[in-house]
Parts: sequence; C-alpha cells; structure tokens
Amino acid sequence: MKTPWQFQHKVNSTIIACTLQPLSANDALEERLLLDSVAWPEIPLLPALLSLEHTSDPAHSTFTILPVRGGGQWHVGDQLEVIIKVSDFQGRPKKSGGDFLLVRLHSQKLGAGVAGQVVDHLNGSYSAVFSLLWEGDAQVEVTLVHSSEAVAVLNRLTSEQPDRIYFVSLFRSGSISETTICNACLRPTQQPQCNYTDLRTGEPWFCYKPKKLSCDARIDHAKGGYIQNITDNEKKLFQSGVNMKVYIRASGPAKVTVLPKKTGHSEMKNSSVKCGPSGYYYQGVWRALGGTTVQQFNISDISQCLKRKVVHMYGDSTIRQWFEYLNAALPDLKEFDLHSSRQGGPLMALDNANNILVKFRCHAPPIRFANIPTSELRYIANEIDGLPGGDNTVVVFGIWSHFSTFPIEVYIRRLRSIRRAVKQLLERAPGMVVIIRTANPKALTLYETITNSDWYSLQRDKVLRTMFKGLNVHLIDAWEMVLAHHLSHSLHPQPPIIKAMIDLIMSYMCPQKGG
Repeated sequence: MKTPWQFQHKVNSTIIACTLQPLSANDALEERLLLDSVAWPEIPLLPALLSLEHTSDPAHSTFTILPVRGGGQWHVGDQLEVIIKVSDFQGRPKKSGGDFLLVRLHSQKLGAGVAGQVVDHLNGSYSAVFSLLWEGDAQVEVTLVHSSEAVAVLNRLTSEQPDRIYFVSLFRSGSISETTICNACLRPTQQPQCNYTDLRTGEPWFCYKPKKLSCDARIDHAKGGYIQNITDNEKKLFQSGVNMKVYIRASGPAKVTVLPKKTGHSEMKNSSVKCGPSGYYYQGVWRALGGTTVQQFNISDISQCLKRKVVHMYGDSTIRQWFEYLNAALPDLKEFDLHSSRQGGPLMALDNANNILVKFRCHAPPIRFANIPTSELRYIANEIDGLPGGDNTVVVFGIWSHFSTFPIEVYIRRLRSIRRAVKQLLERAPGMVVIIRTANPKALTLYETITNSDWYSLQRDKVLRTMFKGLNVHLIDAWEMVLAHHLSHSLHPQPPIIKAMIDLIMSYMCPQKGG
C-alpha cells in the first residue's frame, strides 16, 4: 500500500508544502530509518536573547589522551581514545551534547594522517577514537566545527527557510521575455505555478508562471540569490577563529609514540565505535583499508588504464574537478568544444589514438550554476537508464553539495531514484564499474555555513553511504581523504588530494592482479 509523501515548512506564518509522488511502505520505512540514523542529539531550546557567554567555546575546552588500557605502551593495531571536555566562554563545563567536532591523528614528519570517530556522551563530554596504523609519532587534532547552539540554528534554518537559496528561469517567446523564481517547493501566492516535475523520476521542480508567456517558453535555469535571515546574535555563533572550525587544545600531551605491532597481540577495540576508517595517509600516499590495493598511477599508467573506455561523470563541481584533472594531465586527451557552459557542461574529452572518451554533465536542479539551458538539465537516474553498459563503460557520480539547504527527505528521494537506476544498470551489465564520490569538509564563511555547512554535508554523507551499502559500487571517501590530510579544507580539495582520489579511481577501474 502506498501512502502520500509530503513535507511542510512554516516560514513566517506561511506554509511551504510539497506533496510528492507516494512512497511505498518499504520506502517509507527506509526513510524513517535513515532519518533516525542522522538524528542529532537533542539540543536545549535556545533563549530568545542568546548570550555568547553560555555557548561552547573551543578556547575553554580541552582534550586528554587516555592511557593504554591495562597499562603499557601503544602498538600498531591498538585504538587510541581521547576524552574531550567542552566548556562555555565563562569556562563552565557544558551539561549537554550536540557540538559538532572533527578529529584526526597525524604525523607531519611521516606524511601520515587518519580520521577519527567521535562519540557524544550527551553531557558535554565526548570520546574520540583513532586506529593506530603506523609506527612512530602520532599527534591528536580536535576541531570544534560548530557549537551545539550553532547546530540548533542550522537545523532551524532548514526547517523554516528551505528556500533561502532560490533559483530563476528565463522564459522567452519572440521579443517577449520574463524571469520568474523557481524551486523544489514554492510559497503559495496568487501567481499560478508551472510544474516541471520529472515524469520518470518524480523529482519535483516548480517555477512561478510568467504573466505573458506559457510554461513551455522556459529556456534556462540559474541560481537566483540568497536570503539571509538570521539575527545578529545568531551570527556570533559562526565566527571563524572564535567558535567555528577552531582547534581545541590538549590538557596534557597531544601526541603518542606508536611501537610495531606485537606478534600475537590482540587489538584493543572501543565498543562504542561501530567501524574503522576507510583508509589513511602514509608518506603522503593514501592507503585504502578493506581490500583495495591503491596503486600509484603516472600519466602513462592513467592512459593505459583508460584505454578503450568511456567514462561518464555526473554531478556537481567536485566531480567536474576530476574531469578537469584528467583533461589537464593527459596530453593526448583533447577536449572537444561543445559550446556549453564551463560550469555545468556538458563537457567531453577524447583521446582518439587510445580510444578514450571522458564526459561530464551536471546533475539536474537543485543546482547553483548559472544559465544552464533547460535542454541540458538531466537527472542522473535518467542518464544512467540510457546507458547500455558494458565492461568498458565506467560511471562516476557525486551529488550532495547543492542539496544542503533542503530537508534531507529531498536528498533521500533523489538518491533513491539514482540507486534504482544503478541497480538496473548492474543487472544488465554486471561488469560495469560504478564509482560514487562522498561529501567532504570545506572552508567555512558565514555564507558557506548557512548554505553549505559541514554539518549539512555530514548528514547527507551518512545517508549516501547507507543507501548504497551492499551494492557492487566503489566509494571515493572524500570525507576522510580531506579530513585526514594536512592541507586545509576546501570545497574543491587541493591537488595532492585530487591526485590521491584519481589513484584510487584508477585502482578500482584497473585493479592490481591478485590485489
């Protein structure tokens, strides 16, 4: 039995409501479980006159490395545990959880780094757990990304202002042209709406109808702008260098020395951590855990791996970054000018001698690019449905950043249609290689935070991993690859990280014999 699927958001006493295609009982159950899996600890209601003094302060917070259980020294294979105590600007310990922390273990001398996992004890204290994967020095780094009070504001914004980024479309017929506002959901007004819901995927999209033109006269899509509607007090919660992406200091030693793994040594595991890292850096090279041998590909190796292959890339600018890397790195791969937007594509590069074709196309709205012709607005699921497949065809996609202002149900719905298409593709072409890029941490300004915070990205990252778990697909764990690296966070990771990602992609496409 199918039930209606809808969400409503109250904005200044106006209800923004979307009634979408009904969900099956199984899909509704999956959605509830996904929402539960990303539910954040409950945060006490913020007072109307919020005082910064009572909010989480990284300068007054500390972390402490706990001693080896049972005494002794650290060895490769052990887990290192750190306790983090968060206090407010007056130095008083916090009594509740909900702060957003990122942690990593690293050694600059060894070019090593690994992401850790954080456990919230809901009382102002947190545990960080790290796998010890290399011999030598290992230093703990703890970052307060957002206070619990800042997280409460981010949560409220998504609930009350899902349309704070809006989009526009140009309508034209002859000499008459009009521009109207568009979005996945529009506020009800007296103005009629044009419904551009995709017939195959059911993905919703609406524009206000032009006054003089028909809905069929729509010719492009673009980001329109951003409505910032937070108080001056709330802005104080998002200050770089004060309480946003700021390191927390150690109350004692911040590093340990790790000895070689003991023969017959049983590894010490923390019961509160469900799974370990996907990989780590050592001597500047990413080493995947879980069975994949990451090879180092030079330019000739990449060309050899791509020989006789067609690579379809779909997604946002973080996927386009891979296309641009290959296009710049491979001297025989020549871009074919399709007279399209550099931002959204479609883009295409060809190496005729080696029979290599690499293509990029941006995903369909919501997408914050400029002036994409409506004829080029393609849903990833529909594009995958159009592929015959085959051993020489590779599909690469990433979709996350442009969904951050929307309720997570919108993102779940989009991934569900892509997952269905991927499943069907793998059924008709079992030898296909499908590679999915996860989200990654980024540099945060006030604007970036309100529209694209790492907190939003983390939730979508968790949903993506869960929804594609068990399928014969490969993940590029951009989250951990950026977090574990010593370079600063960026929406578009810096070249050494991109090189590590390309090596991992090629290792999936051309695995080592017996590896």
